[in-house]
Amino acid sequence: MRVFKKKPTTGILAVFFILAATLFSHGSSGETGVNTDTDDVYKNIELFTKVLRQVEENYVEPKGTKKLIEGAIKGMMESLDPHSTYMTKEEHDDLRVETQGSFTGVGMQITLKDDLLTVISAIEDTPAYKAGIKSGDRILKIDEKTAIDMTSTEAVKLIRGPKGSTVKITISRKGVNKPLVFNLTRDVIPLQSVRSYRLNHEIGYVRITNFQGNTTEELLAALEKLEKERPLKGLILDLRDNPGGLLIQAIEVSDIFLESGAIVSTKGRIREQDIIESATRSPLDRKWPMVVVVSGGSASASEIVAGALQDNKRALILGTKTFGKGSVQTILPLSDGSGLRLTTARYYTPSGRSIQVSGINPDIELEYAPIEEKDEEEVSFFIREADLDNHMINEDGDTENPAPAIKEKPASEGRKQNLEKLPETNKAGQQQSEAEKIERGEEEKNEDTLYLERLEKDNQIKMAVQVLKSWGVIQQIESGGTPDNI
Repeated sequence: MRVFKKKPTTGILAVFFILAATLFSHGSSGETGVNTDTDDVYKNIELFTKVLRQVEENYVEPKGTKKLIEGAIKGMMESLDPHSTYMTKEEHDDLRVETQGSFTGVGMQITLKDDLLTVISAIEDTPAYKAGIKSGDRILKIDEKTAIDMTSTEAVKLIRGPKGSTVKITISRKGVNKPLVFNLTRDVIPLQSVRSYRLNHEIGYVRITNFQGNTTEELLAALEKLEKERPLKGLILDLRDNPGGLLIQAIEVSDIFLESGAIVSTKGRIREQDIIESATRSPLDRKWPMVVVVSGGSASASEIVAGALQDNKRALILGTKTFGKGSVQTILPLSDGSGLRLTTARYYTPSGRSIQVSGINPDIELEYAPIEEKDEEEVSFFIREADLDNHMINEDGDTENPAPAIKEKPASEGRKQNLEKLPETNKAGQQQSEAEKIERGEEEKNEDTLYLERLEKDNQIKMAVQVLKSWGVIQQIESGGTPDNI
């Protein structure tokens, strides 16, 4: 057995003394000095420094102290839950840019499921979205590098790059026997979070793709534009595949539609995390009937909005059960420019429901209809919070919400245009050629026209329109008037 001399480096000593100073400044009890818990923590810190020293001195290749400590911090964060992470300075800077407006990449949100990189959703109108990447796709390779055992942070570094450069993503899709290869051209992802259209003359349609710094302003502008064109008699809010974003934006969006009542509450370990947010904004003049459409890819901030409008009986929820992410992450900057994304609280709907794992159950359950019969096997399947490694449990012990009030089966139609497939994609995941579009008579149609055509064939949106029509008829009858045709 070889015996090594104990020769702690300056870096190790510095780490040890910093940790010890922090420990004693926060762990002393005033009268007795170091308590039993503090003593245990001190011993664990001592163990950490011993391991660090052995690795620094005896590992087969030299490793810098900073890199080793950074790796230990990442491991600590990954042991907590799927949403707590350590961010380097570059990653921390990227996050600030993303939440404010744009970044350069391919436009998909990924997470780890069963130790495999899995797509939560593709951001609308991005290279990944247009190529046909779907929720539930498993990433096998990035360029020629295997993605097995790769962290989401490592994957993001490989997938992002300069505008105009390409990256090859190889994925496995449920129901497809062989891997699919996507050659994606990186672009600036502007993250415009709101788009709006008018359906059936008097019904407005608003889609929110994610919740970022200017989402509330975008939404107010879209609603004002729809109202100026012609007074609305109903509104569809589409939150399908919306992965979430800023909590404050979810609160403000909910506030637009609520006259009074609670929106969301949060509870954490410290008093500052125990918050109740209620409606304060003056409601819009027109209190339109509303249907909110959700899917298994609707997560976090999307679920806050859906839960607030459902519990306050402001809107009917239509679609499928949501993702089930009922936790709040706080961004904690560190002195060197890096940061922590740390789960600090759980959030609850106005009625006190925790949606962690269980999600929001729709009032009207309706699966998205397949694109066409032969492509049924390629329809997306959604991963949810319950599928993620190390996810937090629901405090109530329940993982399922009560059954929906109404359960509908998708209508059988000859050809369904999948909203996720804009523009059309072929099975190899490549964008269709202009020749194919001309053959289909689509060469003169702009993006908005194509989008509206797909909405008209979307079985969930068609059902939402029917619900709003019925809503209007009932209101007219109850008021003693003659029902309008909308």
